[in-house]
Amino acid sequence: MAFTSTNIPLVHKKVWQPMTPTPIISGAGSCFITDVFEQGNLWLALVNATTHYMYHHDEDAWVQIPSGALAGTFGAGTCGTRMRWSATYTATAWSTTTLTTSTILNGIAKGRTIRFLTGANAGKQSLVTDVYVTPWTNTVITFDALPWAVANTDTFIIDSWLYIILNGGTVAANIFKSYDPLTGIWAALTTTGLPATIGTDAKMVCTPSNEAFATGTATAWAATTLTNGIKSWTTNKRTNFQIRITGGTGIGQVRNIASNTGTVITVSAAWAVTPDVTSTYEITGNDDYLYLLGNGAVTMYRYTRSTNTWATMAPTVARTSTTSTGMSANWACKLWHTGFDDENTGTAGRYIYSFRWGNTSTFDRFDIAGGTAWAGAWQNIVYSWAAEVFNTGAWYALYGKYIYIRKEASAVAPRFFKYSITGNYIEALNTHLYADSTGIIGDRLRVHAYMEWGVAKRAWLYYRRNSGAEVFRLELF
Repeated sequence: MAFTSTNIPLVHKKVWQPMTPTPIISGAGSCFITDVFEQGNLWLALVNATTHYMYHHDEDAWVQIPSGALAGTFGAGTCGTRMRWSATYTATAWSTTTLTTSTILNGIAKGRTIRFLTGANAGKQSLVTDVYVTPWTNTVITFDALPWAVANTDTFIIDSWLYIILNGGTVAANIFKSYDPLTGIWAALTTTGLPATIGTDAKMVCTPSNEAFATGTATAWAATTLTNGIKSWTTNKRTNFQIRITGGTGIGQVRNIASNTGTVITVSAAWAVTPDVTSTYEITGNDDYLYLLGNGAVTMYRYTRSTNTWATMAPTVARTSTTSTGMSANWACKLWHTGFDDENTGTAGRYIYSFRWGNTSTFDRFDIAGGTAWAGAWQNIVYSWAAEVFNTGAWYALYGKYIYIRKEASAVAPRFFKYSITGNYIEALNTHLYADSTGIIGDRLRVHAYMEWGVAKRAWLYYRRNSGAEVFRLELF
């Protein structure tokens, strides 16, 4: 949208728009689960431990999905995130442009990327152009042509996202689960390595690979390294990220980055096929990891999806104080700022930003790289205009360079703010004139961006009232 003297006053005069209310009134723990880029058309809305809805932006409508039958106690600590890739499926019939799978998938795969994990096309990606489902029998997927025919038993994934949910309460089987929107199936995930209880306030955040922070072609290589002699990266700025070979020798291989110098990437496991001068690559966020923060503690945890395991992290610099109610966790990917997004020296993708809150204005960020292959490091941030404090019922949504904040509500109109990552200050955004009730646990603030050919044309800030069904949105640009 091109702003002119005739329409810019309408943008400055921000007006909340009522949307279709949720079918059930929200309570403590209810939350929206979306992708970190706020571009996905489908949101998962948790209402309680057994009732869940999917919100369809294009239609402004809700549909109930199968129950997750979550163990635990819905409320304090209930949280979730959305990882990029679906569950793994297996082909049973094939060609260079189609495959059949006995798994019944649905049509939301159309227009998404399919990535093959095994077989002659291992590592290669293609665009899904059609999905045909024979009820109770199989699914036929059509895609742009591949170099070789897909073979029987070849495995693949689709970037249709996977919802990951952790309920609050005493940790037990079925408290930590995934929901695959392609199949409508819930799956229990491991709880080994989690704390005994999840409560107070907790957040999960993942670091998906949708954006490339660096690309290029190898100029040298070895069993565990890839070199690009024309680069000048900051040392170890991409530790714990992923590198993927996108073309040439070794195409499709994905490795975690153990360390980097100005020109050399060292990977955590040897290449199966050593790259060479034909090998192109991209460095992205790590699809395999998600982080658990909060829970009224300093301790944080990391889940590795490929091995279905949890581990307690040991940052090289620990967080100096525990989190409390109203805390946040948001991964900042690309920030739409030349300096922050600079491939060599910028910090885009490197930090998880987290307000501690509990009626304070304390703000920290976690350095994913942190100088070592495992630890990471915490840093306290002193920002401008920090007199506002937040508590139970404060919600957060990151989009671009801003973290949008809804201040906890009482029986008065809720107030909204935004923190500028690039400018390091907090400023007023808007006040909704519809009075809200007392703040309750659960993150129900999200941004949705309308995209055309990969460019955001519109973005709206959505929120759902405390102890109510009403949903509103505010146009940001």
